[in-house]
Amino acid sequence: MAQYDWTGIHIPIITPFKDDFSVDEPGLRRLVDYLIEEQKADSLVPCGTTGESPTLSHGEHQRVTEIVIDATADRVPVIAGTGSNSTHEAIEMTKHAEQAGAAASLQVCPYYNKPEQHGLMAHFEAIAKNTSLPLILYNIPGRTGRLIDVKTLVALAQIDNIVGVKDAAANVNQTMALLATTRKMSKKFYVLSGEDALTFGSMCLGGDGAIAAVAHVVGRELHEMMQAFARGDYKAAQDIHFRTLDVVNALFIESNPVPVKTALAMMGQPAGALRLPLVPLRPESRAELQRCLQELGKI
Repeated sequence: MAQYDWTGIHIPIITPFKDDFSVDEPGLRRLVDYLIEEQKADSLVPCGTTGESPTLSHGEHQRVTEIVIDATADRVPVIAGTGSNSTHEAIEMTKHAEQAGAAASLQVCPYYNKPEQHGLMAHFEAIAKNTSLPLILYNIPGRTGRLIDVKTLVALAQIDNIVGVKDAAANVNQTMALLATTRKMSKKFYVLSGEDALTFGSMCLGGDGAIAAVAHVVGRELHEMMQAFARGDYKAAQDIHFRTLDVVNALFIESNPVPVKTALAMMGQPAGALRLPLVPLRPESRAELQRCLQELGKI
């Protein structure tokens, strides 16, 4: 298993679509360059929720992963979203990502079928046994209907190639309990914020960064916030947090990734259509997003 430092700001890249709703492959490649060069991504995460993965066919899922890996040209690692509520399907997608050259895999908590905690253990253990990729678990009960408990996360962290979690539980007590336990482990276990408005708070508690949809728009600022933390300048980090907070909140004014794709289009970047059941922003939401982007100087 390759060793990486997963500290940083990782961007769960959108999937740009053409007007006919097919994947915009040239646009995706341009977006990779933009996120690395302009938004200072420490890694890219294709085929997550922000990439509209629930609407991608298996073939499209694989193709998007391959394009992002190729387009990064080893400038940053790729954490491929390969999770599923079917353990067999997650294993097969993870094997494909490993063969395609991904550096790690993001594994969402199984959704809809709501396994018990010992079922979650069995699910992630099976995936880990079938790949040498580092696995970052994705704890987002608001979308999956099931919370991965701290006790379960700590038990899973004992597996060699389970290296971290995208913490989108939106519960500061859960985050504190997780950090209080994992910081004492001999093995490094990365806690990456997945609740974008709480990235600053997570890092104040000892978190390692974020997998942040808003980094499509304020990635450079989050990168600067990470640098401020690294040099111990917490006031500078706090200033960046509050300066960008209105935009961060506006980027979740409706369901992700609708506002993010809208913002990218306003900024002249490839974004394109949304696939149903996602629909364009309501006029009042669009106006609020535009106002916040203008105030921050993004458009």
